[in-house]
Amino acid sequence: MFINFTNHPSAQWSAEQKAAAQAYGEVIDLAFPAIDPAADEAALDSLASAYAARILHMKPDAVLCQGEFTFVYRVVLRLEGAGIPVFSACSFRKSQETISPDGSTLKQSVFVFTRFRRYGSPS
Repeated sequence: MFINFTNHPSAQWSAEQKAAAQAYGEVIDLAFPAIDPAADEAALDSLASAYAARILHMKPDAVLCQGEFTFVYRVVLRLEGAGIPVFSACSFRKSQETISPDGSTLKQSVFVFTRFRRYGSPS
């Protein structure tokens, strides 16, 4: 089982990203929580412990974990420490900027999935 622990539902992934994830088994979405920017380290540790325990209970073969950086770090440490490989999605970003007549800038980005990259080093 491959757990998608992000805010990007797997139903919206490209065929290439789905295939790469399915190499680990069925893809299960687990929504990434909203992280309060005012939360202190103790609150993040508690929340990370709770989510890591929930994920470990699901017995995944691998996890995609992306979101608020300091929370991701805490979750990744716990999962990798338990022997679960944790990945980030790597992509090329194709951006285009358009300057409107009023001087405002519109930036559009398209992300093209390339691969998953593991956070920890495989042992």
